[in-house]
Amino acid sequence: MNLRFWRPARRKRRSPRKEHPAPHRGQLPRILLRIYFAGFVLLVVTLLGTVGFLVIGGQATTFSDALYMTLITITTVGYGEVVPLHDIWSRIFAGLISFIGFGGVTFLFTSLTVFFLESDFDFSLRRRRMNKKIDRLEDHFIVCGYGRVGQNVGAELKVTGRPFVAIEPNLQMLLELADRDDQLIWQQGDATDDEQLINAGIERAHGVFAVSNDDAKNMMIALTAKQLNPKIRVVARCHEIRNEEKLKKAGADQVVLPDFTGGLRIVTMMVRPRVQGFLEEMMRSEHKIRMEEVTLSGSFVPRTLGSLNLANPNFILMAVRVGKDWKFNPQADFELQPGQVLVAMTNPAGRHEFEQSVAR
Repeated sequence: MNLRFWRPARRKRRSPRKEHPAPHRGQLPRILLRIYFAGFVLLVVTLLGTVGFLVIGGQATTFSDALYMTLITITTVGYGEVVPLHDIWSRIFAGLISFIGFGGVTFLFTSLTVFFLESDFDFSLRRRRMNKKIDRLEDHFIVCGYGRVGQNVGAELKVTGRPFVAIEPNLQMLLELADRDDQLIWQQGDATDDEQLINAGIERAHGVFAVSNDDAKNMMIALTAKQLNPKIRVVARCHEIRNEEKLKKAGADQVVLPDFTGGLRIVTMMVRPRVQGFLEEMMRSEHKIRMEEVTLSGSFVPRTLGSLNLANPNFILMAVRVGKDWKFNPQADFELQPGQVLVAMTNPAGRHEFEQSVAR
């Protein structure tokens, strides 16, 4: 299919249907605790007020009179005092009951109001906070599709200290993930929509991961991303091998086939178990060791590798990409040129030191 003559049919955009997410467990327990506390305070005040007005009224006061007096004092309705308040102490007691009781009633009704409006109100606040966080991002990544694969992509980006925005149509799943990770920056919607990628800051982003479970959708994400930012790098997930070339033509710089790479990994575990074990340990250890790359800029002054003094316990230079070839374990007299790619084994802290060392 020649993409130069193919244009996706633009669908008529419908106004997004307003969703009312169910109250999630991040806020609901706190609101219920406030309601229980307010109810307990009102119950205690009612009991104390009833006993107190029975004592103040003496033998002429019945239980119903004392309860009625307590209720009209708490709610400040003022229908008429059935228990006479002659001395200053009885009036102080009535004032305290009124002050504490009215505060409890106000707190209870406020908590009930928040309980019924919490989901919409909290969702609006979250979206506003997310938009502010996204606006501050620079050179970040956009993960389109935050299912199982997308979450693993996000976990790796988080471990290596790279900011990202997750775009996922399943709102409830996003809210549950955000409750477990308050650092997650997310956006609910369809990543094939231009507006979603623009709101995610694609003009300032470093790259896009198209990792939904639908090859056609990943193709549209890659095409849309390249149209909005032709310089951005796109890595796409692909299930069917026959769709690999289509994804590349749509704009994906790299296409990953999980079934194919999974098969290679299984073979490696069989024939090279210690090598694979080393790679597994490198990925999972607390040191967070990774293979990182740095491209020498066009302004880099050619010089020998030894002049950079790259001896550092936090990273090890493994190879240099020279054109289409690799120079493994380069020696001190190897001359570095602009545009070459340096590959090092390093931890997140060493990655920054490595970048600063070759930038000088």
